[in-house]
Amino acid sequence: MSTAEHTAHAGRVRSMFGRIAGRYDFLNHFLSLGLDIIWRRQLVRAVRPLATRRFLDLAAGTMDVALELRRQHPGCTVLALDFALPMLQRGAAKLGGNRYAVQPVQADGRALPLPEGCVDAVTIAFGIRNILPRPAAYAEMLRVLTPGGRLCILEFGSASRPIWKGLYNLYLDRLLPLAGRVISGDATAYRYLADTIRAFPDARGLEEELRAAGFVNVAHEPLMGGVVNIHVAEKRLHAGDTFVVGAAGAKAPAEAAGAAPRPAPVAAPAAVAAFATPKTTPDPDPGQAALRAAANVEAALSALGTARQGAPAPGGAAKAPAKAKPEAKPKADAKAPEKAKAPAKPKAKDTAAKPKAAAKAPAKPTAKAKDTAPKAPAKPKPKAKPKTDAKAPAKPKAPKAAAKKKG
Repeated sequence: MSTAEHTAHAGRVRSMFGRIAGRYDFLNHFLSLGLDIIWRRQLVRAVRPLATRRFLDLAAGTMDVALELRRQHPGCTVLALDFALPMLQRGAAKLGGNRYAVQPVQADGRALPLPEGCVDAVTIAFGIRNILPRPAAYAEMLRVLTPGGRLCILEFGSASRPIWKGLYNLYLDRLLPLAGRVISGDATAYRYLADTIRAFPDARGLEEELRAAGFVNVAHEPLMGGVVNIHVAEKRLHAGDTFVVGAAGAKAPAEAAGAAPRPAPVAAPAAVAAFATPKTTPDPDPGQAALRAAANVEAALSALGTARQGAPAPGGAAKAPAKAKPEAKPKADAKAPEKAKAPAKPKAKDTAAKPKAAAKAPAKPTAKAKDTAPKAPAKPKPKAKPKTDAKAPAKPKAPKAAAKKKG
């Protein structure tokens, strides 16, 4: 299709949804037997809030997904964008207390009036098949997502089981147009719905489109045997990354591969008025694509391993220092010098006794010196030495007796 044909298609879609806006909610619940409420809840469960706490709901319609985002993430802000103004006006009546947290805006999904990297997640329920060309919408979604942000799509698919194929085709060909004509009075709108569902690619084909657009971690979850699918894709953290390992998680894959570390992505602020514009960080070494892919897998596995290990058991960290008792050893060292103070006093007596022993040495031959030398180590008691020193001066009385005999 040319650009003019895409423009004409967009005008027809906007006019059609404007005509059925009054009965849109009732027909959704009636034609799905109320299962569309459950499907939207499951879609929002796939959303992952990051730093901005801001979500974009494309093809917001009557804002059922936007209200579910507020219910599951009360602190978030939702930008509800839709091509048909009557649908937004219908949904504004349901906002109630969320009228400030949910901001409805009429906009084209192929040219979003938003700066780059301003939302953590983009959701779109039963709306992507109405946008042509889809690659233009994918490029805009990728642009407004923060690095590591997630795209969540809820869309009809082709039933995979034979029994569902028969019932599904009967539903699309007969029941859906009939219900649309009877309830809404517009059979053309629901004939268009059946035609777009049939022409839409299956789950694998949509995954290929998302990968070609630049998304990573692309996956889908079939509901009711593939009648409805939830598709999830993520914006890569850095150029060249194959796996997103988290907005602020494990070490960067370039570091795991041994390359120079890269700067962390800048998170957008929480204020709606001051949108940040974090850009995808350029790869420092584009020639190592294969090594980076392997490093991404290793980083993702290491992040998963640390998450499974969890925090240490309570009390486990406190027992380790209790067993070590580092203060017990210094106490034992402190007692040792106190016991050594007792022999410090006799050391003074020994020093005083040593000069006396040195003075007696010339008076008597070395035989006594030999006797006193072994006795000192054999008897460490200091009091024994002063006793031997006291007996020594009694022997010089002999020369006095010899002097009397000469007289």
